[in-house]
Amino acid sequence: LKSNPSNNEEKEAQTQLTKSDELQRLHSQALSAYQQEDYKAAISLLDEILAVCVWDAELRELRAECYIKEGEPSKAISDLKAAAKLKNDNTEAFYKISRIYYQLGDHELSLSEVRECLKLDQDHKQCFSLYKQVKKLNKQIESAEQFIREGRYEDAIGKYESVMKTEPEVPIYSTRAKERICHCLSKNQQATEAIKLCTEVLQLEPTNVNALKDRAEAYLLEDMYEE
Repeated sequence: LKSNPSNNEEKEAQTQLTKSDELQRLHSQALSAYQQEDYKAAISLLDEILAVCVWDAELRELRAECYIKEGEPSKAISDLKAAAKLKNDNTEAFYKISRIYYQLGDHELSLSEVRECLKLDQDHKQCFSLYKQVKKLNKQIESAEQFIREGRYEDAIGKYESVMKTEPEVPIYSTRAKERICHCLSKNQQATEAIKLCTEVLQLEPTNVNALKDRAEAYLLEDMYEE
């Protein structure tokens, strides 16, 4: 304004000043809502600010935290991915993305994101510990699937039992392992065991198509046509 005081520019500058005051007010409210654990309100306020301050990595990380607390991890991922690009050497964002993918059962994407973290800092303790866990699990699942492709169902069952031991804390891996073991049992003509295990999976996921198909195959082996 001081360097070039013309009417148009003055109006524009006043508008921007008013807007920045408003955004500061919204920012304080968002932080306050976050501290009071009112994550929905915080998200709504951060939406307004980020519509203007698109490139603010910290605000995106804060909104990601709110999404995680609200049980919307996939929305958190897109904010964290933006934050990882906007801030140099953002190992924390890569670590969080990798953890979310891991909790969602996507071990391959989890592995790829945690590698990005280690590229930036190979001594990052959290990333290295997560990397070892995901890599081990990933290897066991790949190996089990290879056995299934080769028709080595007993070996595949053994591998999927190891998967359940490697990751007992995240339920999705046990469920997937049981689903694949049921498939192997059904293919291996072990109908009774297959029916039992597929039923277990279907109690957790009633619309699991693979478990329904494999249980149907097992019922056929037992001549239980109605079922």
